Amino acid sequence: MSRPANPVTVPLANYTPSHFLLTVTERVATVTLNRPERKNPLTFESYRELTDFFRACAFDDAVKAIVVTGAGGNFSSGGDVFEIIGPLVQMDTKGLTAFTRMTGDLVKAMRACPQPIVAAVEGICAGAGAIVAMASDIRLAAAGAKVAFLFNKVGLAGCDMGACAILPRIIGQSRASELLYTGRFMSAEEGERWGFFSRIVAPNEVLAQGEALAREIAQGPTFANTMTKRMLAMEWAMSVEEAIEAEAVAQALCMTTEDFKRAFEAFAAKTKPVFQGN
Repeated sequence: MSRPANPVTVPLANYTPSHFLLTVTERVATVTLNRPERKNPLTFESYRELTDFFRACAFDDAVKAIVVTGAGGNFSSGGDVFEIIGPLVQMDTKGLTAFTRMTGDLVKAMRACPQPIVAAVEGICAGAGAIVAMASDIRLAAAGAKVAFLFNKVGLAGCDMGACAILPRIIGQSRASELLYTGRFMSAEEGERWGFFSRIVAPNEVLAQGEALAREIAQGPTFANTMTKRMLAMEWAMSVEEAIEAEAVAQALCMTTEDFKRAFEAFAAKTKPVFQGN
């Protein structure tokens, strides 16, 4: 489980990953899982580089939103059977715990990343791939997409990479329990009906719509969007009373920004505000 050959550096527009594709256009970074011949499985190295990437996003003010997708008509089939699962059965408890903590670090990095993350999901989205979609802030599905949390299919618990904490908050306890106990695939239609997906689009449009949504977010007030993401995460562990107080403080901070002033001036002038992220 060696480190990636090239640590993530900023600006991200100048960074060339070893284990996925990256483009930065119009303040949106698009991450493409790129092993289409295997349905884009994750490896020890890609877990680490993705984690490093999402951590580095906090240091690149030029990136305002992120899209995650997969190449070749599939999102991700999860952890590579031969490159990950095979070696795991040979590890001791210490090594296995190091691995499971490493995979969990990817979800932590995605949640801590200040930029909103849009998952554009097509085809197979399974195992750790389903976790990456789950950990994103917004999910769009291509018609025919299928999502499965496959852990019990390989003899493991469904409590992997935060699934038991996050998935019930998205689709409800009973539905999450069904998916985690059975490992069955959730169709795009089910996913949209249950709230996992925001909407279903044609397969040839899901990436374009995901990037369009990310650009729309990127044009918004950056500080305020970051605060929204932070509060959405923090308020899970708060009472309603604590959340209301925390939001009062957060909103007061947003009212000190130049973007808040720009919005008022644009409203007064009957024009559209042009936010600058400060």
